[in-house]
Amino acid sequence: MSAAETARGTGGAAERPVLLAFLAEEADEAALRGGLAEWMDAVPVRRGNVRTAARALEREETPRLLIVDITGVDDAAEALDRLATVCSPDVRVLVVGDRNDLSFYRGITRDLGVEEYIYKPLTRDNVSRLFGPPLAELLSAGGSHGPATPRGGQIVAVSGLRGGVGATTIATNLALHLSETTRGHVALLDLHLRGGSAALSLGARPGAGLRVALEEPDRVDALFLDRVSIPVSDRFRVVAADEALESSPAPTEAGITRLLELLRSRFNTIVVDLPHPPGVMERRVIALARHRILVMGPDVASIRDAGAGRRMVAALASGATPLLVLNRAGLRGGLGNALVAEGLGSAPDILIPDFPGQVPKAMNLGRPALHDSAGFRRALTPLTREISGAGAAAEEGGLRRLARLWRR
Repeated sequence: MSAAETARGTGGAAERPVLLAFLAEEADEAALRGGLAEWMDAVPVRRGNVRTAARALEREETPRLLIVDITGVDDAAEALDRLATVCSPDVRVLVVGDRNDLSFYRGITRDLGVEEYIYKPLTRDNVSRLFGPPLAELLSAGGSHGPATPRGGQIVAVSGLRGGVGATTIATNLALHLSETTRGHVALLDLHLRGGSAALSLGARPGAGLRVALEEPDRVDALFLDRVSIPVSDRFRVVAADEALESSPAPTEAGITRLLELLRSRFNTIVVDLPHPPGVMERRVIALARHRILVMGPDVASIRDAGAGRRMVAALASGATPLLVLNRAGLRGGLGNALVAEGLGSAPDILIPDFPGQVPKAMNLGRPALHDSAGFRRALTPLTREISGAGAAAEEGGLRRLARLWRR
C-alpha cells in the first residue's frame, strides 16, 4: 500500500483543535482555566513545557492557538525554534514564563513573533485580559484564523531548464524528504495542469479544484484548500490537477498569489513544481519564492540554457542567484561532470547521480524514489539541508524561523 493510500485509509488529516496549552505547574493550570472560562467550558491543558509541546506536536495536528510554558528553560529561543519547526505557520502562540523583564517581553513579542507573553504568577485576571481576546477572535470566526497573511511558510520553486531533465522527480522527493527530516508541514504544488506526474509518482490521484483556484481566486478559502489537497502522510500533502489535454486552463497572477497565501498560512514549506518555459503564473512563483532551484541534465542543451535561466531568475527576484542542480550525473552517453563544469564556467551547486534502475522503477510503481534508493536519498540530502537551513546556529535559525512564521 502506498503512503497516499495509507493516509486515505486513516481518514486523512485530523480536525484541528482551537486551543491547546502546555503548563508546568498545577496552579498555572487553574488560573488558565478560570481566566478562559468565559469562552471555553473545558480548556485542554497538558502538563509540561515548550519542549513537551514540540515533542507532542511532531505527531499531532497543530492547534490554532497554542499556549506554552518556558519556565526554567535555559535557551527559550532554541526551544521555540524547535516548536516552530513542527507547527503549522498559522498557529498563534502565547507564552508564559518566569522572567519579569521588559526587554525580554519586547524581544519575544516584537522580534520572535509570539503574540503575547505573561510572566508568573498567572492570575485569572491577567489570563482573561491578555489571552482571552485572541481566543475570542478565533471562536467568533468559527475556529478559522481569518484571511491569509503575508507571514508563513517558505516557497521553494523548482524548474527544469528544459523538458525531461527530472525536475518533477527532484521536486517530489525534495518535498517528501523535507517533511520526513524536519517533521514540518510540507505541501507539493504541481503546476503542470495537464499531464503532471507529481501525484502519480507518489501513488496519489490528482484532485479537482486546482484549476478553479488559479482561474477564480475569489472562490478559494481555507476549506477549499483542504478539499483540493491530497494527504500523502500526516505532514505532507499534494495539490495537483489532471486537466484534459484538449483543455485550455487560464491561470491568473491573482489566482496563484491567493493560492500561495493560503498554502503559506498552513504549511512550513511549499515546494512548487513549475512547467517550462515559465508563463505569468510561473514567473509570479519565482518572484515570491525564498529558494529557486534550476534542474539541468548532463547535456549540451542544458548548459546552453543555464545562463538564460540564471538571468531570468535574477530579473524576477531582485538579483537572486538560483541553486543549479545537475540531475542524472554520470548518465551513460551524457557529458561528464568535468565537461559540464567547464561548459557552465563553474561546478553545479548540487549533483544528483544517475540511478537508471531504481528511480524510474519507483516512479512507475507510485513510490517515492528516496524510499527505494538509499543512494538517491543520500544524494538528495545536501539539497534538503540547504532548503531547511539545517546546520545553522540554533539561536540565529530560531530568530529567523520564528519571525517568519509567527509575526503578525
